[in-house]
Amino acid sequence: MVGRVFLVGAGPGAPDLWTLRAVRCLEQADLVLYDALVDATALRRFTSAPCFCVGKRAGRESVRQDAIHRLMVRAARGGKQVVRLKGGDPFVFGRGAEEALALAVAGIPFEVVPGVSTAIAAPALAGIPVTHRGAASGFLVLSGHEVDVVRDALEAIRPNGVSVVVLMGIATRGQIADVLMARGWRADTPAAIVCGASTSDEWIWTGLLAQMHAVGPPEAVAGVLVVGDVVDV
Repeated sequence: MVGRVFLVGAGPGAPDLWTLRAVRCLEQADLVLYDALVDATALRRFTSAPCFCVGKRAGRESVRQDAIHRLMVRAARGGKQVVRLKGGDPFVFGRGAEEALALAVAGIPFEVVPGVSTAIAAPALAGIPVTHRGAASGFLVLSGHEVDVVRDALEAIRPNGVSVVVLMGIATRGQIADVLMARGWRADTPAAIVCGASTSDEWIWTGLLAQMHAVGPPEAVAGVLVVGDVVDV
């Protein structure tokens, strides 16, 4: 009998922000494959299943994505209930769609369990709304890994027209700030960096876009960049 895979979002960090559905999946799991940003100690409170970290962190050795696909498929074919626990929401820069496609091709039943996206939660926990009447009627979420992709995305919007939220952009924050200003964003646009949202490592900086490159966020703590007038709301 073939098992099932649950692609589960773990939210921004703190386990009390995991959904009830996520917890139920963990309680029924035979195997858990979790990301590096998931609180491994808290995870043990919700499951007695074997748990393996397969997450990716910049500059560190990590499990290849195709290996993660094989692990899920093999375990499910062996009749196991597998939870693939991912930070934030599995379909927001979490490669959850790639994993869903790999499972579909292999004929493995799966279910997506949405999580609280860090793109919204991290700013909110810092007191920053990503939209606000009179300040921003929309927001753009980008991955900061590739600055050229950020540049291309910004071509489609009016400078200072929306809030910009950048995940995985701590290392490229200076380049991203330069791209925004080159695109016409004001140098004095309010900006924020939120690291370790909802955890004991939480660190928040607010200032101006032109100052972002000079800020020194804590090392080895995931963070989110927020640019726009909403930072000053």
